[in-house]
Amino acid sequence: MNVIALKTVELQNGETMGYRERAGGKHVVILVHGNMTSSKHWDLLLDRMDETFKLYAVDMRGFGASTYHEPVDSIRDFSEDLKLFVDELGLQNFSLIGWSMGGAVCMQFAADYPGYCKKLVLLASASTRGYPFYGTNALGQPDVTNRLKTKEEVSKDAGKTLPVQTAYDKKNRTFLKQMWNMLIYRKNQPSQELYEEYIDDMLTQQNLADVYHSLNVFNISHVDNEAAKATGEVSNIRIPVLVLRGNLDLVVTDKMTKEILQDLGEIATYVELKNCGHSPLVDSLDLLLDHVSEFLKHQEVMR
Repeated sequence: MNVIALKTVELQNGETMGYRERAGGKHVVILVHGNMTSSKHWDLLLDRMDETFKLYAVDMRGFGASTYHEPVDSIRDFSEDLKLFVDELGLQNFSLIGWSMGGAVCMQFAADYPGYCKKLVLLASASTRGYPFYGTNALGQPDVTNRLKTKEEVSKDAGKTLPVQTAYDKKNRTFLKQMWNMLIYRKNQPSQELYEEYIDDMLTQQNLADVYHSLNVFNISHVDNEAAKATGEVSNIRIPVLVLRGNLDLVVTDKMTKEILQDLGEIATYVELKNCGHSPLVDSLDLLLDHVSEFLKHQEVMR
């Protein structure tokens, strides 16, 4: 078993960022988690990924071991933290793997800081056009005709934000596990011991509504939507991108993935992960590692 060290670093903006580090070769890979998770949820990959890769898994602001002094308003706030992190550690010429919300963070980083990241893997990623947050109708279902626009609207939504936030506040582990069993783990589940550790990790989150809002208004495409004007920054991404989505994913839709592929164009390669939901890390780790390692190593040869 690989030694994985949990560390912290002080950023120039006054936040403290937690991260996990695993020894490896010269190819540096930085792992960026999604909502309701942290670097902890990368543990299976950290232990199993080819040792030719030097791995860092970060805790975004408000997750895991990281602080949350200044609330975030956008995905760029997270990507700016990532920039401060890599500068503090002196990291360059690395690859990024972003899972779910982390995919949006990595895309924003790659668009803003060309020359830092040489390869990008988007795992069950939010779209280049954001992750839409819809209001809740009288039946308690998402109202796709009512995309919310402000953080205040998102924070008061009774269908999604309030139930999860209440579960956090009351440390309702049963609710959180039921939610993940229904939406995330479609094929396999973690071991009982590991599952409890993941629930502990979820309960560290300090920024639920802020994350929902940031994803809702994220839009680096060339297509305006109800929540945000397009910035067109996707055109600044000019590195090879591997786009992965499980065919059983109930969180990130096929439509969102197609938007990514359309907006990235020829630099993107798409692979569907069979019999996987939103967490291929648990549903089929071997399949995930095969595709990620092949992509990273192949591009290394091509350089």
